[in-house]
This record gives sequence, structure tokens and C-alpha cells, in this order.
Amino acid sequence: MVTLGRLRGALRPAAPIALIAVLAAGCAAGSSTASTAAKAGAASTPAEAGGGSADMSGMNMGTTPAPTSSAAASAEAAAAGDIKPVPTQQLGMAVWQGMRITADAMTPVPFLIYNGTTMQAVNPAKNTSFHLMVLLNDAQTNVVIPYASVWATITEGGKTVFDESLWPMISRYMGPHYGNDVALPGAGTYQVTLLVSPPVSARHVEYQNVWLTSHKVTFTFHWKPTS
Repeated sequence: MVTLGRLRGALRPAAPIALIAVLAAGCAAGSSTASTAAKAGAASTPAEAGGGSADMSGMNMGTTPAPTSSAAASAEAAAAGDIKPVPTQQLGMAVWQGMRITADAMTPVPFLIYNGTTMQAVNPAKNTSFHLMVLLNDAQTNVVIPYASVWATITEGGKTVFDESLWPMISRYMGPHYGNDVALPGAGTYQVTLLVSPPVSARHVEYQNVWLTSHKVTFTFHWKPTS
């Protein structure tokens, strides 16, 4: 004979499973539009480096930007109006304890700073030379390393011409990175020093013994303004 107590006991395990199924169905339905838009506009790469499944490639923002990033940024700059496109130039690359540190100069475009409550627009000044973009990646897996901080100092002949923190940034075309606009006095040979501070976050065990102190890298580069 089936009692009310036995019936309740039989139904208890089924309830969470049914709830999970309903939530999963709702998430799948709600994300279909966003997934389509991401696949159409994002320059993120497939899950070849991160080890994810192929059906999540539209959500992967953890790898180095695709080669079309500079072209997309130039198109965005042209649409912005007065901004002169800057051919993307790698200023330098170094590896520190398995972290690949890459510095690029690219076209400056307007960006927004959100502090959690307000949004502030930043437009490139007329004397802006380029947008300095620094990427931090795992050198083996290519996965982006977030939660660090980067300070950039640029000198020419021993004179400091730029000395500022880089914003932690996200972009459809470049993915997560650290960046800021830079104004140089003109053509010449410069040195950029990047002070990379340790990522402040919980870590999985593979990262327990690396990036525990700040680290400096210096690159020498030649700059010629676009005509």
C-alpha cells in the first residue's frame, strides 16, 4: 500500500532534476539570440587553446585575438570620424614564468570606463599617437590571464614621455587586455617598460608557484607617426 510519506519520499529526488531541466531549457532559449550575435560579430577563436568543446566557441574570450583584430579596429576608427588608423605594430614580447607578455600599438578608438555605477566616455585626444594594448596569456595554452595590473613607462633618450597605469579592458575584437592611449612627441626610438603586478585572485594549483611578485619587462621600439 502506497502511503503519503512514501509518495513524498519518491518525489523528493525528482524535484531538483525537473527544476534543473527547466532552468537549462530557459537558459538555452534565452541565450540563443546572444550566441548568434556573438558568432556573427566576435573575433574570438575556437576552443583549440582552452580545451573547450566546439559548441562553446562563440563564448570563448580566453584566447589571443584573431588576426582580423587590427582590420576590425581600423574599420571602427574610420567610423569614428577624425581618428587616423594606425597599422598594428608589436612593440615587444617576453615570457615570464610561463606568462607571455605582449605589447602592441594600434589605432586609438573611443572607449568607456565603467566603475560599477557610472559610465565615462574617453575619446582619443588629437595628439594621441596610438592605443597601447598589453596582453597577458599563458604561453602554453594561450588562455588570457586576468586580475593583474600593468603600469607602462615610455622614455626617449632618458626622458619620460608617458608614465601611467593601463586600464583593464574588454573588447569584442581584442578580448580581455590592458590598455591606454599614448601621445608621443614625434618619430623616434623609444623604450617602454611594463610593470606587471601579480594577478590578485584565487588560483588553481597549476599556478600556485608563479607570478607571486611584480615583474618588469622593457622593449625598444621605433615609432613614426602616420601621415
